[in-house]
Amino acid sequence: QVQLKESGGGLVQPGGSLRLSCLVSGGIFSAMAWYRQTPGNERELVASITSNSRTYYADSVKGRFTISRDNAKNTVDLQMNSLKLEDTAVYYCAGRWAGQFDFNKWGQGAQVTVSS
Repeated sequence: QVQLKESGGGLVQPGGSLRLSCLVSGGIFSAMAWYRQTPGNERELVASITSNSRTYYADSVKGRFTISRDNAKNTVDLQMNSLKLEDTAVYYCAGRWAGQFDFNKWGQGAQVTVSS
């Protein structure tokens, strides 16, 4: 059974940095992504990366966040710099199998709080 486990969340001041990591066990996804969700809102795609390292970023995080993947370790990271108050959310790691359209495997989530 595939499992995704996030780590690295926490509290940081505006302008600071955090790095989220996601360890995948039990399978290898074609593409992986980071989503985030705030109370009362739908989960939104933050960044994604394919098996050949093609990346996508939401406009709100371009130039500040970097997604990376280590296929040998089966991990995906999200480096978050210049954090803003509005980046506060629960961040979820997600995986998509080859041949599928949607990300449908999820981690348990990691809280990121940006506050002064």
